[in-house]
Parts: sequence; structure tokens; C-alpha cells
Amino acid sequence: MDSNNSSFSHILFNIFVPVFILNKGSKLGLTPLVALLIALAFPLCFGIYALIKEKKINYISLLGLLNILFSGVLTLMALDGIWFAIKEAVFPLLIGVFVWFSSLSDSPFFQSLFLNPKAFNVALIEEKTNTAEKKTQFQSLMKKSTQWLSVSFLLSAALNFALALYIFKPLAQTLSDTEKQELLNQQLGQMTMYSMAVILVPMMIFVGSILYFAFKKTADLTGLSLEELFIK
Repeated sequence: MDSNNSSFSHILFNIFVPVFILNKGSKLGLTPLVALLIALAFPLCFGIYALIKEKKINYISLLGLLNILFSGVLTLMALDGIWFAIKEAVFPLLIGVFVWFSSLSDSPFFQSLFLNPKAFNVALIEEKTNTAEKKTQFQSLMKKSTQWLSVSFLLSAALNFALALYIFKPLAQTLSDTEKQELLNQQLGQMTMYSMAVILVPMMIFVGSILYFAFKKTADLTGLSLEELFIK
């Protein structure tokens, strides 16, 4: 499977299909619980398939599964929108805090991503930063990049919270539990869909800028070209 088809299938089975089921489940004659279980099945099955075929965890499927699962529990409990806003903010907030604190350690989170011998020419980078001054500069770069990466997660948490508050409106008390669950399923589908454009795309640009900054500074520090940083 080429990368374009793989990316399309990831988005299709982990986002679009679950969103469609959550939005249209009641019109298809599905109860809120059945619609939720079917929506959960797609990222779950896709993640298991990827694990068996590629021998690694598909994090898009994992995040999609966890997101729908936690949202589904809140839906079945028919809780108000503020709880969904909190849930949408908690995941990126926790990750952002973890990443930030890692920048204060000797092993910044960004460094573990950057110094991957399967993607980067780690031996050559270490060879070119073998002086005490360059090692200090490189470590400072990894910490600074980690802190900027944590900012991206904290920004994502704020955007998630604001978007969830906008989408998950308070439920009328005159609605039955089933009607509340159906409405919440529809709002959950909208949240998943809109977060792609409102949150994911800007965050990809933000993170891409951080990566380019780190690559460019590493190239300047080592005297290597950007191409030489990567494994060919």
C-alpha cells in the first residue's frame, strides 16, 4: 500500500466512517449505543489490522479509538457539553505537560524523536558535535525544540476546549435520555470532523515549523546539509 492510499485509508476508517455513523446512526435505525459500538469498531479493527500487518501500533487508530470511547461514555451518561470540553482538552494538556517537563531532564522528548537511527544519520551528527561547546549547543537546541513542541500540545488543548464548548451545547431537560444520546452522538461527529480543519491542519503547520527549525539549526551546527542529516 503506497503512502497516499495509506493516508487516505487512515482518515477514512478512523475519522470519516465513525463520524458518519455517529451523525446518521439514528436515521439508519441504530440506537445510540449500537451506533457508538459500530463507530468504535472501525478504529479498533483498523488498528488491529495495522498491528498485525505492520508489526507496530497505529497511533491514529489508537487516538481515534480512545477519543470515541471516552466521548461515548459521556454520551451514554447524557452529560452536558462542559464535560466534553474538558475531555477534549485533557489529552493534549497531559501530553504537553509531560513534554515540557522532559525538556528539564537530560533526555528531552524531542531528542528521542530526532535521534532515531532509522531516519537520521545519528552517527554522523554525533561525530560533528563531538566538542564540549557543540554538545552544549545541540543539547540546548533539543531542549528548546522540546519546549516549542510542548507549546503545540498546550495550544491544541486550548483549541480543543474552545471548539468543544462551541459544538457541545447544553441539553434541554425535556429531552429523553435516548434523544440526548442521539444529539450528543451528532455533536461528537461534528467535533471529530471540524477538529480536522480547525485544529489538526494548524497544528501540523506549527509542528512542521518546529521540525524545520530543529533541522536547520542542526545543519548549521554540524556543517552538514539537510539531506545529509537523513538516512538515504
